[in-house]
Amino acid sequence: MESMTIHELHEKLIKKEISAVHLTQKLIEHRNSREENIHAFLSFSDEEALAAASRTDARLADGEKISPLEGIPGAIKDNICIEGQKCTAASKMLENWTAPYNASVIDKLKALNFISLGKTNLDEFAMGSTTENSAFGPTHNPWDTRCVPGGSSGGSAAAVCAGEAVWALGSDTGGSIRQPAAFCGLTGLKPTYGRVSRYGLLAFSSSLDQIGTLTKDVTDAACVLNAIAGYDAKDSTSIPDEPEDYTKALAGGVKGMKIGVPREFFGRGIREETKKAIERALHFYEQEGAEIVDVSVPHVNSGVAVYYIIAPAEASSNLARYDGVSYGFRASGSKDIIDMYLQSRSQGFGEEVKRRIMLGTYVLSAGYYEAYYMKALKVRTLLKNDFDKVFKICDVMITPTSSGTAFPFHSFSDPLSLYMEDICTVPVNLTGVPAVSIPVGFSDGKPLGMQIIGPNLCESRILKTAYAFEQAHPEYRKTAPKGEVEL
Repeated sequence: MESMTIHELHEKLIKKEISAVHLTQKLIEHRNSREENIHAFLSFSDEEALAAASRTDARLADGEKISPLEGIPGAIKDNICIEGQKCTAASKMLENWTAPYNASVIDKLKALNFISLGKTNLDEFAMGSTTENSAFGPTHNPWDTRCVPGGSSGGSAAAVCAGEAVWALGSDTGGSIRQPAAFCGLTGLKPTYGRVSRYGLLAFSSSLDQIGTLTKDVTDAACVLNAIAGYDAKDSTSIPDEPEDYTKALAGGVKGMKIGVPREFFGRGIREETKKAIERALHFYEQEGAEIVDVSVPHVNSGVAVYYIIAPAEASSNLARYDGVSYGFRASGSKDIIDMYLQSRSQGFGEEVKRRIMLGTYVLSAGYYEAYYMKALKVRTLLKNDFDKVFKICDVMITPTSSGTAFPFHSFSDPLSLYMEDICTVPVNLTGVPAVSIPVGFSDGKPLGMQIIGPNLCESRILKTAYAFEQAHPEYRKTAPKGEVEL
């Protein structure tokens, strides 16, 4: 059962071939058998999960209809608030903080009687691409536990990949859902900015953050998006537009579509096996009746530089609230209040978070605000204009998700080299458009990812494009082998 999808398990539940309690118990047992080598979770909520499963079974016994997600155990990234549960953001700063309210996505899910098996690991405050930056230890890739699962939603991706949860929520600020999906052989969806409420998501970079989904296939991604999308008055950036039923938009194929291929995404640093896999996919789409169009996104090569000015600047502002006064970690033995601020933030934050806070504070300072931050905002607008021009002639764009497959831990000696791994994903966040990563092949026994990008509010279009490829290539939707090594 741990390898089955949401829609497959839903059919078994409504036919009463399995019970929600039995499914939940089996997944808890499976999770417990894998966690020592994977470390996908930071906390468990087994008691609450079994109670929710019992309610689903009672509803089924009474002949009531259940939603496609009800009774199917998932997992929640530990920067999304669930009332009464810890929400640590994988940081010592919030190690003992209990959320006093639900995120809006959790309220939506609770209305569907959802089952959560626990909170998943991440790079501290979602700052990273490997999940090595967690204050509570790294998560390991189920395909090869010597390798990273990607980040920052690495715990969510590993949990689904290893069959420890059927689906998971993550957050995506610069690729933090799509890159782990690529490394773990999953479908990772970042919706349009504002399509899913951010209320109750611990803020990293408020103009870039977006909650999204990690699932085993495209149908499951549409199913979870149905559950969490929609306007929320609590989020000032929420789009007042009614979402559709994304599962109904999957069929129809790609005949007549125009697919743009921005060659700037295939330059230096993208491995040959990745390029070849994408070329094979493009050939498939052409055979299915789509038109492949070469397009240009001239400012995409500035994307990483722009991102690593804007994101740290917003992080510097957002993380100023963690000062050791009202809540969170407070250092002991301080001489005065200034020393207390200094010691609490020095000891409470990890190295990557402190690096980004300092970088953000620097670019916002009086002497450098115009030279760096304002210039980055202008280039962001140029990049948005590039995307707008492409989508006037194309329905979607296709690019690699990452340069290649998951890499071993400690592969990068300097932060800048690791930041460049985000070159294909950060432009999507800077422009706010939706994108999905799906498996497109394998190299050295590990998955490769393909990114499909669409215009604003066109989740149905990118999911339909992804679905067409997925249905024709079932060999790419494999369950990860137990690639554990002694840790």
